[in-house]
Amino acid sequence: MSRLKNRIYEIMELTNENDHLAKVFDYTILILIAINVLAIILESYKTIYSAYFLTFKAIENVSIVVFTIEYGLRLWLADIHYPDDSRKIWVRIKYMCTFMALIDLFAILPFYLAMFSIYDFRFIRIARLFRILKLSRYSKSIKLIKDVIKEKKDELLAIVMIMLILIIISSTLMYYIESTSQPEVFPNIISTFWWSIATLTTVGYGDVYPITWGGKVLSSIIAIFGIGLVALPTGIVGTGFIEEMKSKDEEHICPHCGKKIKY
Repeated sequence: MSRLKNRIYEIMELTNENDHLAKVFDYTILILIAINVLAIILESYKTIYSAYFLTFKAIENVSIVVFTIEYGLRLWLADIHYPDDSRKIWVRIKYMCTFMALIDLFAILPFYLAMFSIYDFRFIRIARLFRILKLSRYSKSIKLIKDVIKEKKDELLAIVMIMLILIIISSTLMYYIESTSQPEVFPNIISTFWWSIATLTTVGYGDVYPITWGGKVLSSIIAIFGIGLVALPTGIVGTGFIEEMKSKDEEHICPHCGKKIKY
């Protein structure tokens, strides 16, 4: 049983790039995820949904069976992820709380919620989009993005905090400047957040805008700050990509055979 368990783990985690069975498993899940996303999009067309209702139902049922089995197997294999912990129940609880395990759970949970409900909640159907997040386990490109964000999380968090502070300050100032002239447009500071976010991101929808000189000056300053703030995360993530690609392409000498290897 232990040998079988390790083999299933190797297949599901693609521990060996030359493992053809593991690649077949990965590509199968990737194709199934793509079919699910396409089905969700096509279901929005009422004529297509009514004409191919049984097809959509079959796709959903097959997907649920496959994803449920996958989730169950990953729970079963959780102790391999934590070899130093002998508490079988605890390692499974620990695994269930990981990001990817939660994504796997949310990929099947809407179906089971709908089974025990007399209502067809719209949010349950929309929640199936969580299945697209499963790509981060099977796609090298998405894994790369995840690694970069993880590596640069402190810098990105700092930018988010700066933007949040700037949104609060600008919204407060704009409220006190414009609320007298436009009480229906700027009724409170929370409502003013929409103007601040639209201005900081340089989107400028034009549905909310200042009419006083003070408000226009403040709006101009915030827009200028926004250009710089939006560019900062782009630069950080871009640098992270370059660093990550370089680290993967670095060559090292194998201590056993003396050949150059890449990791």
